[in-house]
Amino acid sequence: FFFVCSKRVFKKTSGNGQLTLYLGKRDYVDHVDSVDPVEGVLKIDPADLGDRKVWIQLACAFRYGREDLDVIGLSFRKDIWIQHIQLYPDAGHKPTLTEMHDTLLKKAGEQGHPFTFNIPTNLPCSVTLQPGPDDKGKACGVDFEVKAYLAQSADDPDEKIDKKDTCRLVIRKIQFAPDNTGSGQKAELCKSFMMSDKPVFLEASLDKEIYYHGDPIPVTVKIKNETTKVVKKIKVTVLSSLNRLHDSNALCRETVEGNATFEKTLPITPLLANNKEKRGLSLDGRLKDEDTNLASTTIIRGGMDKEMLGILVSYKIKVNLMVSGGGDVTVELPLTLMHPKPKGIPAF
Repeated sequence: FFFVCSKRVFKKTSGNGQLTLYLGKRDYVDHVDSVDPVEGVLKIDPADLGDRKVWIQLACAFRYGREDLDVIGLSFRKDIWIQHIQLYPDAGHKPTLTEMHDTLLKKAGEQGHPFTFNIPTNLPCSVTLQPGPDDKGKACGVDFEVKAYLAQSADDPDEKIDKKDTCRLVIRKIQFAPDNTGSGQKAELCKSFMMSDKPVFLEASLDKEIYYHGDPIPVTVKIKNETTKVVKKIKVTVLSSLNRLHDSNALCRETVEGNATFEKTLPITPLLANNKEKRGLSLDGRLKDEDTNLASTTIIRGGMDKEMLGILVSYKIKVNLMVSGGGDVTVELPLTLMHPKPKGIPAF
């Protein structure tokens, strides 16, 4: 789960020992109209810097190809948004100090330099595409990274930065379900068949708009079969935005005879545990050595540039009737899948 105790401090030191990065948390909540600021401290040992400056940057990037393929001279990483701050020599970055800064400054000591990044609201949330069993390196997806480094300029492509002169921490931008959830969706279809002058009516509905990861999703199915055909199978499936089928089918083995009606609620629970081997499945952004879950639905604000979003995550419920003599009746319902908001997180 995403919630991290605020008293925990995350720390990373560069290979040369001159830079130490401190963050008080690694999960930053997108409240739709604002995002938690990234407040941190960088401890800097100014000895042996020469003419190099100390920079801190926050980058949101989309990796769309395996990292191990970069060696052939192509980069499969695109920076969606990036911001640099010069921390040493002092270039005027004076953030308003918060309780988080004070805690981290006590850890860093006299050489600590506070910084704050404000994440724009039009950036995507962290998403990881599940790698295959033989894939190596960083997984594809959208990630955020705080990086401190030594360089003469912030982003000169011709300047080589030694790995030992950098330290970095991956963070996550996340969303929680809003407090006010609307009523559920309903879909209807009336389908006629050859050699039959009467149709099959199918209605599927959800009892609410938003469901939480891991909770059963009750799908109410109503059928009115006015034909002489038999509905042999009723199947409910969850599909992701990448049309990858989750192994979470709800299958009703009851049949609906001709000139009969049927109504039943079929629960279905989409789980990552049933999909561990599916390469490319969208997951909530994963930090090293931490487990995750299926990605949460992307909440899109009005006027957002979809080119900035990297990966759009959406879900739908598919209800399919298999009818004797050949033929299907299918409807789809949009589904919002998210985490509940922990206590203490302000409302949207």
